[in-house]
Amino acid sequence: MRAAVRRRVSLCAQGALFCLALAAGTAAASPLTLEAVLAYADHPHPELERVRAQTQAAAAERQLAESLRDFQITLDAALRGGRNTLSHEYKADHLARLNLRKPLWDGERYAASLEAARLEQATSQLALLDARAQRRLTLMARFFDVLVSDLQHAADTELMAVAYVRWDDAKQRAELGELSAPQLAELEAAFQALRVRQRDSARQVRESRARLAAAMNQPDSLPGELVDPPLRDNDRALPEFEQLLELLKRGNPRLAMQRQRLAAAASRIAAVRADDSPRLEFEAEAAAYSRESTTRDNLRAGIHFVWPLYDGRQRDARIAREQALMQQLQAEYDQLWLDLRQSLLETWNEIQHLREAERRAAEVEATYRDLALDRARAEYELELKTNLGTSMAQTQLAKLRRRVTEYRLALAWERLAGLLGGPLETVLKTERETR
Repeated sequence: MRAAVRRRVSLCAQGALFCLALAAGTAAASPLTLEAVLAYADHPHPELERVRAQTQAAAAERQLAESLRDFQITLDAALRGGRNTLSHEYKADHLARLNLRKPLWDGERYAASLEAARLEQATSQLALLDARAQRRLTLMARFFDVLVSDLQHAADTELMAVAYVRWDDAKQRAELGELSAPQLAELEAAFQALRVRQRDSARQVRESRARLAAAMNQPDSLPGELVDPPLRDNDRALPEFEQLLELLKRGNPRLAMQRQRLAAAASRIAAVRADDSPRLEFEAEAAAYSRESTTRDNLRAGIHFVWPLYDGRQRDARIAREQALMQQLQAEYDQLWLDLRQSLLETWNEIQHLREAERRAAEVEATYRDLALDRARAEYELELKTNLGTSMAQTQLAKLRRRVTEYRLALAWERLAGLLGGPLETVLKTERETR
């Protein structure tokens, strides 16, 4: 009996050595906390860089719209020669002109274009906030995946050790004729199945760390030991669904982005409608010519009046296109609202279920497994039976279930924060201050 326990302990130690070797082979010098991982939400990452590039493009579009009324200065110069009808001789006709233009008035076209660009820039800034929230959620999920894989590997190692001891003891009994060949084969099959499961969980230990490292944009530096967070915020008060729905309407960044896009589309339509409005431009020019002529001015200035009268229905086509795009944006907004409302309902229900049902069941099972482990230890000391290993494995599984419940709760709260546009406490405080 003592030898069997020693064999089981040896196998468990091998599993522990695997985890230690994994930690030693990583670049992390100290245990990694959840707060440290979430700090990477603001660090450079391909997803954030993509959204930041869109933000820069939107800022450039606004700068372009603002430049529509800027001064435009051009220099025109030429080295040339020619023959006129009077002298019939080729003479130099070089020139240099400096021209300045400044739009003065174009109806609503400038104001509408500038407003559309401003709204698109605001949309890109909201997209950056939403991308950061999604990064936090991804980092948290990957962090919890590592913790779950570690707990699962520990439990699988314990179960495999118990199965090995049973199979090893059965081989001795089979040699004495106390156990048949099919019974021995059944125990070996059980051990091999658990061995495969333990190897698979060992693979998950490393792969989950690789996913976390990738989420942190450090794929060559796998994290080692992680600190299991207390997750005290899981017990905060959960408002009623109707109250959260109102907060969703006002605070969700994706809804706000879509509203901005709709407003920008309306401004673009107004800008296209103004294309047939009269325009006024100021022009000034200084020039120098190598050939004198009474029809050429060295200095001139004036006001240009331009009124497009007919463009071959191009304006109507552009308006129709912008109106169709606006209808598409409206449909996307309506669908987004339905999706977000459903997501909020599912998140709200999940928090309630985890706190009121799943958490209680996990606590009861953990308590039961602790009591069963104490009983198994007492029975082992009395040498009545050797089910200590199985009890230890079941205790590990109960702990795993309890922690998974808390991880799911934390992720649900983080999803709720993403839906509301910030942590619940901050959103509620802002709501009270704006009343």
